[in-house]
Amino acid sequence: MVKFTKEVLTLYKVEVTSPTEDTDYEQLSVVHRRLPDKDGLPCLATTVWLFDAAGNEQRYERQAVGERDERVSAALHRIAKLNFYRIFVEELGYPPAPWGVLHGVRPTKIVHRWLRDGYTAEQAMARLQSVYDCSAEKAQLIVPMACRQLPFLAQGKPDMVSIYVGIPFCLTRCLYCSFPANILPGEKQLRQFMQVLAKDLAAVQQAVARYHLRVQNIYIGGGTPTSLPDTFFAEMLDMVYNAFYGPECVEFTVEAGRPDSMSPAKIAAMAAHHVTRVSVNPQTMQARTLHLIGRQHTPEQVVTMYHALRAAGIPHINMDLILGLPGETAADVADTMQKVVALGPDDITLHALAIKRGSRLKLIMQEKHVDLPGDAETRRMSEVALDAIARAGLQPYYLYRQGYMSGDLENIGCARPGAEGMYNIQIMEEHQTILGIGGAAATKVVDPRTMVMQSTFNAKDLTTYLRDIDGYIAKRAALLARVYGATEQS
Repeated sequence: MVKFTKEVLTLYKVEVTSPTEDTDYEQLSVVHRRLPDKDGLPCLATTVWLFDAAGNEQRYERQAVGERDERVSAALHRIAKLNFYRIFVEELGYPPAPWGVLHGVRPTKIVHRWLRDGYTAEQAMARLQSVYDCSAEKAQLIVPMACRQLPFLAQGKPDMVSIYVGIPFCLTRCLYCSFPANILPGEKQLRQFMQVLAKDLAAVQQAVARYHLRVQNIYIGGGTPTSLPDTFFAEMLDMVYNAFYGPECVEFTVEAGRPDSMSPAKIAAMAAHHVTRVSVNPQTMQARTLHLIGRQHTPEQVVTMYHALRAAGIPHINMDLILGLPGETAADVADTMQKVVALGPDDITLHALAIKRGSRLKLIMQEKHVDLPGDAETRRMSEVALDAIARAGLQPYYLYRQGYMSGDLENIGCARPGAEGMYNIQIMEEHQTILGIGGAAATKVVDPRTMVMQSTFNAKDLTTYLRDIDGYIAKRAALLARVYGATEQS
């Protein structure tokens, strides 16, 4: 209950301060009470008290009941958040949030469950609005998206898996970054990493063979995999290709990221190893912003990199952009979209800036050195970007959300029909086992009998990963044995 209460406070930027600071209220008290069931459904009341400095009290209360197809615990959690949220909107005058109380990372998973239970698209959209207070705009975004994903998810079979290879290095660390990436080390530590990566990879290769699994997708991410020197990059690509690429593989993706990490040799290596999808991540096409966020390249270099990949015959190119970057406006986003769309990428992913505790931007913001766009401006940025994407003929096909996102927005991938990223759909909808190799990689195993997912994680810290690789291999092997070993026996 504390977690869900805090989600609403975070949504509306309500801060707990020290007794010496000026505040709107001296105290905010929230109490959730389980009431007797109504018609067999769990019922919960939420009461909020506000006390000002003079001791005056304001009291608000809301009640709601669960839905018949909800687990009792899930219903109580949703109701607690919904009651508290409605007090903020209906009593305290806060604006409705675009997503209401639908704060999960993967909101389309809820829609998939309803569709499996026989809901129509129209019924699913209505329910999102009634039980989550989700806006009509967001409901009309994710329900058609969930329907669009169904044919892709249907292609997966119980013995199909994806492979994720994590290369936890970057040339520089961006201002907003909170990912577990390291500045590219010297040759000695790189060689050590490659040896450990080879061991990690060989263990997964053996598991794939042992349990007769088929690899549908390969995804090399990070970090920035192309930050590796040419020879190391080619060696890594060769190891992955030889271990997992085969006739069942429909998608082979490399996160290339930034132009200052690219070279003709790397492009040639990707083409030679049948890489089908490369991600080029300009984040913005505004030169002043690139400089501010720590990107060591220009918009012109992004264009050069894009054309070089096309000339090499890479079938699909994705471009990532970030909305809400410091100092930018909706007009800047419009200019960025014009430049990116003119290139003709197959897939554009729009990320809303999420300010995490581990980023330098969070620290600098606390010192009041950075001016970020407000929520209203960030939402205008999203409208501008999505309008440009629609006019270019691209359609939304996957989405996920994070905490602390600008404008209470989302990360959304849009592709031209036929260029949707299979791995992106699989990892977001959690229908398929993903075997993680490398630094900070996660292995997520979906039991084909129950569709329940279990996970194990490699260390985010590079030193720990290199030192304790045998332990991470053993944990992954034990998880695979529990799921696929039991499947073989049954």
